[in-house]
Amino acid sequence: MNKLYVVGIGPGAAEDMTLRARAALDDASVIVGYTTYANLIRPLFPGKEYIVTGMRRETERCRAAVECAKAGRTAAIVSSGDAGVYGMAGLALEMAAGTGVEVEIVPGVTAALSGAARLGAPIGHDFAAISLSDLLTPWEKIEKRLTLAAEADFCLVLYNPASRRRTDALKRACEIVMRHASPDTVCGAVRNAGREGEETLVMTLRELASYTADMCTTVFIGNSQTKTVGSGIVTPRGYKDV
Repeated sequence: MNKLYVVGIGPGAAEDMTLRARAALDDASVIVGYTTYANLIRPLFPGKEYIVTGMRRETERCRAAVECAKAGRTAAIVSSGDAGVYGMAGLALEMAAGTGVEVEIVPGVTAALSGAARLGAPIGHDFAAISLSDLLTPWEKIEKRLTLAAEADFCLVLYNPASRRRTDALKRACEIVMRHASPDTVCGAVRNAGREGEETLVMTLRELASYTADMCTTVFIGNSQTKTVGSGIVTPRGYKDV
């Protein structure tokens, strides 16, 4: 069978991987992925062949996975979180089109969900997910999305808040949001969710502007109703008022 699974492996811990994802990776004979993500799952699937590459080699990985599937092997390409959320699903579908390879997208727990669970319930109402990476999206478009979401009082989940090159992206994003939201808005950050060195912090929007994030951090900015409850964050939907 010319089969390619595109698998979201969740945040990293074995217990956060779905049963369907584990079944797909069990079925695959070759697993393709970014080095860090492949290393997260090697202990769970030690007998597999792995094809790994470094960052910014997405097209190369997808091509390798499609070629394996075209050759009759059952292949899997992995993304952290969910493969359809800033992941490999779209590219894999595009590259496999017309090749005779059957593609199955296997969902996973995206960082918005795994991080939110560690903070409490920060996205209990409407929210927008925005990546701060300007590698593929111009900053002007990111700024417009931040502005409109803040004006609409959405909770925000910020992916890719910083990198070695983009050290001021989170500060700039917070400054944009503070044009429309209180500096005291409740916010949170989760680093390395489900992995070694996990860190969870609750802070205000003003404090978030000077927080040092990295590519393993997911940032949560509350709306005007978001509050702290105990040591966590809650954005109420209004059930108590019904």
